[in-house]
Amino acid sequence: MKKNIIILLFLFTFTAVFHSQAQRHYKPELEIGAKFGTSFSRVSFQPSVKQNMLLGYEGGVSFRYIEEKYFGFLVELNFVQRGWKENFEEDPYSYTHTLNYVELPFMTHIFFGNRHVRGFFNLGPQIGFMISDSYSTNFDIHNLPDFTRKNKVNEIYTMPIKNRVDYGISGGAGIEFRVRKNSILLEGRYYFGLADFYGNRKKDVFASSPNQTISVTLGYMFHLK
Repeated sequence: MKKNIIILLFLFTFTAVFHSQAQRHYKPELEIGAKFGTSFSRVSFQPSVKQNMLLGYEGGVSFRYIEEKYFGFLVELNFVQRGWKENFEEDPYSYTHTLNYVELPFMTHIFFGNRHVRGFFNLGPQIGFMISDSYSTNFDIHNLPDFTRKNKVNEIYTMPIKNRVDYGISGGAGIEFRVRKNSILLEGRYYFGLADFYGNRKKDVFASSPNQTISVTLGYMFHLK
């Protein structure tokens, strides 16, 4: 099912790009830029782990090509922090696990508006690679305290990362202000991960462990053409 979703998104994106190349009724735009912002992440564990959103950072470079009015495509190279912050409820403990990724989204870009202000939508698949991970806690993960909640998945604190390649679907919306051909962009985006970073075989603890991330970024694009 996950592979079918990714294949369909790739086909949709490439079909849209080729369609735009066949219609040359709009002066092409070629732009490059950078963005920086904040990420809010959690992990869809199965069995579930009670958690809050983990605050992180996101930033990177963007390449955008618009061939047809209202339509183009966007490619980015980003660094993003994902992970989770466990919720211990009444217990005085804390645990956060940060996963640092380099990611490559390939997205369809749809926009509307005038030459000064535009609204836009971005949608497409992306792939990423976990370059490092770290945790922060106020207890010894190798000598666990007596947690109030007895149905906790205690193995989570010492489990190794099994899969550092990540892939999924990313979509967002925002507003763009055009200043002397260059652009200032504010975007909110949601990432739905389809890959598990922990082992997911029958003998493993978790059946699934994909990332989910909401990000808010501010960017600036330079008009090249």
